[in-house]
Amino acid sequence: MALLEIKNLTFGYPHSGKVLNNISMDIQRGDFVAVCGPTGSGKTTLLRLLKPELTSLGDKSGEVFFNGVNTAELKSEESCKIGFVQQSPEHQIVTDKVWHEVVFGMENLHFDQSLMERRLAEIMAYFGIDNLFDSKTDELSGGQKQMVALAGVLAMNPEVIILDEPTSQLDPVAASDFLTTLKKLNDALGLTVIISEHRLENILPLCSKLCVLNDGTVAAYGEPQEAIKRVIDNERLTALMPGTVRLYKSLGARGECPLNISQGKEYFKEHFNPGMYSFEKEKTSSGNPAVKLKNVFFRYDKNSLDVLKDTSLEVYEGEIFCVLGSNGSGKSTLLYAIAGLLRPYSGKIEILGQNIKKYREQSLYDGCIALLPQNVQTMFLRSTLKDEFDDLKIKFEDLPFDLSYAAGIHPYDLSGGEQQLAAMAIALSAKPKVLLLDEPTKGLDNLAKSKICDELKKLRQRGLTVIIVTHDVEFAAQCADRAALFFRGKPVCVDTPRKFFSENIFYTTSVAKIASGVCTGLIVPEDLNTFAGSAEQ
Repeated sequence: MALLEIKNLTFGYPHSGKVLNNISMDIQRGDFVAVCGPTGSGKTTLLRLLKPELTSLGDKSGEVFFNGVNTAELKSEESCKIGFVQQSPEHQIVTDKVWHEVVFGMENLHFDQSLMERRLAEIMAYFGIDNLFDSKTDELSGGQKQMVALAGVLAMNPEVIILDEPTSQLDPVAASDFLTTLKKLNDALGLTVIISEHRLENILPLCSKLCVLNDGTVAAYGEPQEAIKRVIDNERLTALMPGTVRLYKSLGARGECPLNISQGKEYFKEHFNPGMYSFEKEKTSSGNPAVKLKNVFFRYDKNSLDVLKDTSLEVYEGEIFCVLGSNGSGKSTLLYAIAGLLRPYSGKIEILGQNIKKYREQSLYDGCIALLPQNVQTMFLRSTLKDEFDDLKIKFEDLPFDLSYAAGIHPYDLSGGEQQLAAMAIALSAKPKVLLLDEPTKGLDNLAKSKICDELKKLRQRGLTVIIVTHDVEFAAQCADRAALFFRGKPVCVDTPRKFFSENIFYTTSVAKIASGVCTGLIVPEDLNTFAGSAEQ
């Protein structure tokens, strides 16, 4: 008997069409299932329908069975065997301190005191977060919050754990560690894992099954090789895949598709024929600084350590500047200081040639700076997306991406990716000269990212300066004019993307890793189109 059985599941939100249409699939005990699909294809909705307490209001037909029991009939203690880690940890964390959060679920299930203490010690040590024991949850970075949320769920010893975009707020190293930990739990404990992701580079080699959703239906479901073969001729769905798969397609899609970097290297060596090629020389950014920081220091209170430490940085007018680095390195703090929402205790920040302190009242935000925060729900004020856009005179038809189908939906009922796109439109409606984006690609598929990249480049040509804090190295490689690696409160290197990603070991793209030693400078699959003879005919 399958652990989870989904039978003819159809669902639609009020005032919208069907989000899921006749989904049927079985998930066996011990499976590691990766769920992917275009933004808005129903991934989050499907995952939430597997957990009774999270099922949204709407028109539903079909059934979901857990251990042979209809999930609608599960008792609370049985439902807790289905663990769920949400896309945004802010929506899951409810207590003030880390250790409180880890034991919260166990307390609600009336675990024995001694068992809670033992489980708390075991879980925190296993995840390496014992140093955060007494930390306040509202002072954690996004990535730390995600780890704490996962620890709290696993403390209840579930049989299956469902995760919705869990690595979207983790840096590449932490994301890899997080997924490796999940795989260890899957292998060592037989824990069934169902994970929705857009960034598949690290997940594809780990999963036992791949589910590809498209327009609310299952386009492919099975072992990764089998699922990829079913979608490889679909341009839209292939574009969702990681660099290994897209290189495989660009090089002729012959033989078995490489699923990890090692296999990708071998496939690339065998099928890549460079012929005569050259990359366009990257332009070095210069001109007038739109944003300038000089010897900036900031800490959150007088007894804490500095988060920004003697930070100096210049970002030029009409430049797209990406900031990468580990969780807790100070990236978001940098962005909020530039936005004037945090005040350094030392140093100087200039915006468009003027000291930030001279911007009085709201003048800094009057056509000057706009910020897209990490939690985009803070930008929504009305009950429907149409009302939000009408207030700001945003026209659906003017957007580079289609959200017209969601006009009558409450913004909170949109998928994470759709919320990102809507919030991006709101930020751009202010017509700023400097746009600050904190993790703008969370929940977005590669096609949506490309559209955002193209739009930002168009606006850059009109003089817009964009500073992006991101863990999405693939997106940064695609859109940045320059990229910086932030470490311990300051940038330790700033360079053009081709040089930056070619010389990095961990903060780099899957394509750069695959091409390393064969074709230096190749960092995204699209680079293959920049020279002739790249693929054997």
